[in-house]
Amino acid sequence: MTLEKMLQSQGFGSRKQCAQLIREGRVRVGERLATDPSTPFFSNETPNFQVDDQVWPYRPQAYLLLHKPAHVECSHAPQHHPSVFSLLPAPLVLRGVECVGRLDEDTTGLLLLSDNGQFIHGLSSPKRKVSKTYLATLRYPINPEFLEKLWQGVLLHGETECLKADACLAEDDFCLRFTISQGKYHQVKRMVAAAGNRVEALHRCAMGQLQLSEDLLPGQWRWLESSDFSLLGLAPGDFGFV
Repeated sequence: MTLEKMLQSQGFGSRKQCAQLIREGRVRVGERLATDPSTPFFSNETPNFQVDDQVWPYRPQAYLLLHKPAHVECSHAPQHHPSVFSLLPAPLVLRGVECVGRLDEDTTGLLLLSDNGQFIHGLSSPKRKVSKTYLATLRYPINPEFLEKLWQGVLLHGETECLKADACLAEDDFCLRFTISQGKYHQVKRMVAAAGNRVEALHRCAMGQLQLSEDLLPGQWRWLESSDFSLLGLAPGDFGFV
């Protein structure tokens, strides 16, 4: 793979634009200043490169974890608030990363993104049953009857079968730790309402065993590492991730 093709694959523009970046002396591979767009690039020898002095890891496909803040929309064409994609560097947006499912504009927490369509659709599929854990701040105090309804299942409007919590635990009088493995529209809010309470704030803290760490602040993102995939219950080859 040539250097210009590598830059194009990483979201730095067309081949012509990437070649221009190299000719302008704005690209380094390792410690070496690149000057020839046709120079071979070997990712196993030089996994990092620099554009305008910013270091980038070479990733054949992009897998990201973002701490979504409130009041951003998981859309390229937001209606009322900024797009979640405005929180990412331009090359990641240009290479086509998309959200793995969506969080409501007022919901915060763990959001995965990728440019691998198989990964996005496979991990979002109801058949996969990837669990999602939320911390829900409720309007009214939590009581045993409310928890029992969530354990036994509630019938939502438009559904034919009751939906049950995989797990639910009162963290305090008003905070509910709630785990589901479906992905129905506004499911947590609707289930809580059907059980007789109301969600005032919602935060997704985990998918599968993958936790949102406290040191990743709202609006910040990081690359997914190989260990993260196993926490999601995935193995190499699942959904074409590499």
